[in-house]
Amino acid sequence: MSPLTESTVLDQLKSVKFPGYSRDIVSFGLVKEIKLAADSISVRLAIATNNPAVPDTIKRDAEKALRDLAGISSVHVAIDISNPPDTAKGTGGAAVTGIAGVRHVIAIASGKGGVGKSTVAANLAAAFQQRGLRTGLCDCDIYGPSIALMFGATHEQPMANSDNTIIPIERYGIKMMSMGSLLDDASPAILRGPMVTRATQQFLRQVDWAGLDFLVLDLPPGTGDIQLTIVQTVALSGAVIVTTPQEVALIDARKASAMFAKVNVPVLGLVENMSYFVSPGDGQRYDIFGSGGGRREATRLRVPLLGEIPLDMATREAGDRGMPVVLENPQGPVSTKFLSIADTLREAVANAK
Repeated sequence: MSPLTESTVLDQLKSVKFPGYSRDIVSFGLVKEIKLAADSISVRLAIATNNPAVPDTIKRDAEKALRDLAGISSVHVAIDISNPPDTAKGTGGAAVTGIAGVRHVIAIASGKGGVGKSTVAANLAAAFQQRGLRTGLCDCDIYGPSIALMFGATHEQPMANSDNTIIPIERYGIKMMSMGSLLDDASPAILRGPMVTRATQQFLRQVDWAGLDFLVLDLPPGTGDIQLTIVQTVALSGAVIVTTPQEVALIDARKASAMFAKVNVPVLGLVENMSYFVSPGDGQRYDIFGSGGGRREATRLRVPLLGEIPLDMATREAGDRGMPVVLENPQGPVSTKFLSIADTLREAVANAK
């Protein structure tokens, strides 16, 4: 049997992935100290994170990997946990915490507008609900809310109880909150930065989201105040980046991914929307915005490509009518893709525990 060395231990730890990433804890530089004895190993790791599930998962996986080494009877993994730089406190000094009564919070983000992020968020929420999961959908795009329209709730206002807790609207079994339900069609949301931050926090903290398996957050495009407020104050299970195939959208998708990486929020994958168009007349496929961009970008970011959603008239019409296509036609080809993405996300967050 070969003598145990630090190199052997490091090689073994390379099999331990950082939750939500394809990279291992060694390449991330988390291993700070290794102590060896005749048949025992002690390892010290250092992790900057606000998500308590991350160190728990890494400790479990690292100990399991090291026990697989021949001749080892004792393994100890210690983890030094610190807050990420500039994210120890969120806006207004609030610490990063979960949302009361919600098991998993998933943010749907994009680097730029016009890529169909809200359509993806609405149909993913519908897909979770179709899988029997208790689901909520929070429209965090305060300036350009779309979720109320997509769920036919533009004229249905939420109520509040005696504790001033907002009771979310419920449509098709999904709890939802959107500025689009609070304003009429012609009224813009004219709010400065601090007011937008306050409104976002109210939607997340003063709404009764209790009892949910998944809360889907439809973020505004870009990396502005609202996004920073959320990633710095809400313990997210992960984020999904929505893009289209062309390079101009992929550039901004990288920026959105980088924002989540800086605060140790795992990017669960990338969805390529408007991926292609199938002519209803002859069934011919047309790559209107190019092809393969989402797959290449997912590879570059080392995240899964969760799905390629076609440019589809039925999907657009269903949203305009106030019922996401996953609910209107659950057996359709586009609905099947969203249901598959929901299954993948469900498995990803379950494995991160």
